[in-house]
Amino acid sequence: MSGTAHAGTGITAQALRERLQERLAPSHLEVLDESAAHAGHAGADGTGAGTHFRVRIRCQAFEGRTRVAQHRLVYDALQDFIARGLHALAIEVA
Repeated sequence: MSGTAHAGTGITAQALRERLQERLAPSHLEVLDESAAHAGHAGADGTGAGTHFRVRIRCQAFEGRTRVAQHRLVYDALQDFIARGLHALAIEVA
């Protein structure tokens, strides 16, 4: 879980974590940068960081919502990161 910005997108796990904390106030949150495992794949920018992330999250805002609606809340919170080059986001609702 690197907090260091990279030349490619400049997106870090820490930045995503802070945004999700701010917008959704989760009771559980893990953000993992899995970009290095996707080197050479579509959406990878050659830096090995900042393009592919996994989010494990639990929050009260998800209660009573469908999985699609839960994921939409996460995507909406991270929209500007997606615009900057976040290519893949795996979401696991805990």
